[in-house]
Amino acid sequence: MRAYLDWNATAPPHPAVLEAMGQAARDAWGNPSSVHAEGRAARRWVERAREAVAELAGKDARDVIFTSGGTEANNLALVSAMADRPGKLLVSRIEHPSVTRVAERYPERTRWLRVLPSGAIDLEDLRAALDEGETSALALAAVSAEMGIVQPLDRAIGMAQARGVWVHVDAVQAFGRVHDATILARRADSVSLAAHKLRGPKGVGALATSPGRRIVPVLVGGAQERGLRPGTVDPIACAGLSAALSRADASARAYAALGPKRDRLERVLLDRGAERNGDPSIRAPHVASLSIPGFSGPELVAALDLEGVAVSAGPACSAGTMEPSKALTMLYGEDRARRTVRISLGEETTDDEIDFAARVFGEVLQRSARS
Repeated sequence: MRAYLDWNATAPPHPAVLEAMGQAARDAWGNPSSVHAEGRAARRWVERAREAVAELAGKDARDVIFTSGGTEANNLALVSAMADRPGKLLVSRIEHPSVTRVAERYPERTRWLRVLPSGAIDLEDLRAALDEGETSALALAAVSAEMGIVQPLDRAIGMAQARGVWVHVDAVQAFGRVHDATILARRADSVSLAAHKLRGPKGVGALATSPGRRIVPVLVGGAQERGLRPGTVDPIACAGLSAALSRADASARAYAALGPKRDRLERVLLDRGAERNGDPSIRAPHVASLSIPGFSGPELVAALDLEGVAVSAGPACSAGTMEPSKALTMLYGEDRARRTVRISLGEETTDDEIDFAARVFGEVLQRSARS
């Protein structure tokens, strides 16, 4: 048996997604930029997906740009905001690296926001930052990838937009998972998503913007996506994205019911001395971030994998690096950050998987205690 508990890294493709992609592969293999019948057939799948993104994100389909995923969408939004407007970029260290690394390219223009021990941004510090002078953009995740903390979008978006600030919300971990965060993210000036978090295919995502937010291309070389993101759009991937988005509401309802399963596994680890990262009262119901005594995160991930349990030591984009999470180090210190694993359940996680994972965790930790 295996227990896959790394849904924040990626979600297994849904059968409806695979079916839609198979149909598109047979019927819409043409280039969607071509004007002939084969191209038009491909284009229909692309535009169907664009409408689906627009509906989920609360934007107009004309303001949806397809990207390779959430990372590219975040880059495109922030580079555009910084190029189009003077002033500071407000961001915190708990954001995804596709946001923090962009901020690091603008050291003179970036204002790092304080983060509370709960894992949420400090709204008072946000207010102070907005009072300090001209601001170009605020970037924040609807749900943090590492700890699953649902950020205070309502107040943060309201505070920033009252000053005319461009608010970009990374909704990659929210869409199709956390209903309330999805609704609030729709108020942002730009939002990003990635299909594979929604049980769609990898390699396709989107940036959706409000009218009047000018996008500055980071790539050049073609007129696709109104010249804002050159390169041939894949109609097969778009078919999968459309199918994934069509079930986003049902998926979010399934995620909402995962709290008891997550808590049951977490309790086993807390009883063995684990430390919980983040405030449990503001977490998404499917995520647990825990620092485990006696193991580094990567060592424990490897030991569990050998026994059939898949978890992670943090965001998949950081896999293979030797440095501990900057966010967790900032909040809890380097030692605790190095001992952290992330457990993330999904809509198909079963009670049997939870029982199996609890048993494997116990056996692995017991062996460590004896050695």
